Amino acid sequence: MTKPTLLLTRTFPADVEARAARDYDARLASGDTGWANDSAEIARRAVGAAGIMCAAGDRMNAETIAALPEGVKIIATFSVGTDHIDLKAAAERGILVSNTPDVLSVATAEIAMLLILMAARRAGETERVVRAGAWTGWTPTQFMGVTLEGKRLGILGMGRIGRTLATMARGFGMEIHYRNRSQLPLNQEQGAQFHAEDEAFLAVCDVLSMHIPGGEATLRWLNAARIAMLPQGAIVVNTGRGTTVDDEALVAALTDGHLRAAGLDVYAGEPNIFPGYLRLENVALLPHLGSATIETRDAMGFRALDNLDAVLLNGEEPPHRVL
Repeated sequence: MTKPTLLLTRTFPADVEARAARDYDARLASGDTGWANDSAEIARRAVGAAGIMCAAGDRMNAETIAALPEGVKIIATFSVGTDHIDLKAAAERGILVSNTPDVLSVATAEIAMLLILMAARRAGETERVVRAGAWTGWTPTQFMGVTLEGKRLGILGMGRIGRTLATMARGFGMEIHYRNRSQLPLNQEQGAQFHAEDEAFLAVCDVLSMHIPGGEATLRWLNAARIAMLPQGAIVVNTGRGTTVDDEALVAALTDGHLRAAGLDVYAGEPNIFPGYLRLENVALLPHLGSATIETRDAMGFRALDNLDAVLLNGEEPPHRVL
């Protein structure tokens, strides 16, 4: 029996590629060379393919999807988010789209907690001082940050990642507040306080951790007006989507002292980073590490392949269908 052809747009973990090569006529990418940002090149490489396994940041927009050959049945993204895929265009072509939920909550929440700690305790700034050979020794008033115990953590988007972060933060003695489209059941709240309005929510956030999806509805959600609602000296952390932050407004608030610090793992226009962040010592910057553990990336790849297998090998619905 002829194996279906599968196009992989990136270099994926070795065990994931091995499974793909075992079960498919797999067209493996030879390194992340950037062709996944070229609509015409994706379409050219997809000729004869029944499925595409892509990743966050790939140019799966309307132009790309319109150019895909007729044989493509499914796009399986190696991510939870799908804002890099034009879902409307895919639906019009009758192409299924699947994602990889439920397997990266702990890893991403760990990065959010790491950034909260880095921002609160000035870890990025002080590591740079030590590495530069500029540390002159301990003094009673040097590099003082703030402790997390007793601080109020506001979680914007109380999904799986947000709830996992809340569990971690309780171990640091933090008080949990959250803003969500709807209030969670009591067993999921675990004592967290729900806020139905932005102003009341932001006013209590000593630390704001953002976990909302990208897209037009959330574009630059954290703007100057909402930043002004945060308490003086608040900390902002974003591990969701870079497009949800107004970079100019955030830099201004970090510069004038309204915000104490920020920690960012995601950026609008990745891998480009808003230049204003680079000159600030009170910003911890990570290169989109949210799901970057061996265990999590393998699980994501296997989940993407489970979706592909269902459609291309078994003629079934993908277990994690987006549309």
